[in-house]
Amino acid sequence: MTDLALQLQGVTKRYGDFTAVDQVSLEVPKGSIYGFLGPNGAGKTTTIRMILDIVKPTAGSISVLGRPSALDVRDRIGYLPEEKGLYKKMKAWAVIAYFAALKRVDRKTAKNKAYELLERYGLKDFADSKIEALSKGMSQKVQVLASIAHDPEFVILDEPFSGLDPVNQQVMEEVIRDMSKTGSTIVFSTHVMAHAERICDRIVLIAKGQIIFDGTIPEAQRSMPNRVRLVGDVEEVQLTGLPGVQQARTFEEEGRDGGWELILDESADPGDILRACFDQRIELRSYDHREPTLHDVFVHLVGEDAREATLR
Repeated sequence: MTDLALQLQGVTKRYGDFTAVDQVSLEVPKGSIYGFLGPNGAGKTTTIRMILDIVKPTAGSISVLGRPSALDVRDRIGYLPEEKGLYKKMKAWAVIAYFAALKRVDRKTAKNKAYELLERYGLKDFADSKIEALSKGMSQKVQVLASIAHDPEFVILDEPFSGLDPVNQQVMEEVIRDMSKTGSTIVFSTHVMAHAERICDRIVLIAKGQIIFDGTIPEAQRSMPNRVRLVGDVEEVQLTGLPGVQQARTFEEEGRDGGWELILDESADPGDILRACFDQRIELRSYDHREPTLHDVFVHLVGEDAREATLR
């Protein structure tokens, strides 16, 4: 028995002269929440479609739940596609029960499961409403619940937060955490780093079809240079002379005073910077040292191509 829910080895997808996915290799342990992150057009959806055997890779191999094709274990997989759509004339509970039945859940169990999920995630009062009468956020929640009503071992969610308001985004995070508690493995793609930062065990950062980082959140943060931000009456030459400072560069934030961002040596203590400023009578209006966000990490690794990766 393998401890991996998913394994990709050298997976590549070409469309003519265009390479959409380039030599992607990764391993997703069973029971983990794995974030597949990157800007739009990075190759996330193409990779997901290859994992599900919707499209064939040009090169490389894929193993899903220990089998060479997801089609062999389709009843053990839940999938939420990026392009979402439901039968508008069906009632909410009936949609969920129908998709569960497609995964070989008996009708009575499927119906009971549908009502249970709708109540758990705040849609009890809309169980008998037709999909066309629901808001976009509600209908998207119904589709998410339909993808997991058969209690799948392995769940793939393609941009599950897209189009949801902040309240329903929190509900989506709750759904993912609840699935993880039952032992399911979850892989979800997103270009919104904040969601992954809150709930993922491991992340993959992808840009232009290539993996640029694969690891835990703390490992991603440690890949960033140590840094502090200062605002005050100070010249660059004063800052570059402080202990442990490699570089001083200006920054601007909307609605706030601009200032200086100091890139530090790996072994430097940010507290020494503040003490040195006091010793040298450098007048500061603010001093900020914090762990980098995933957005910071992604911009650092990818540069201008990361502008679509947002902090919503």
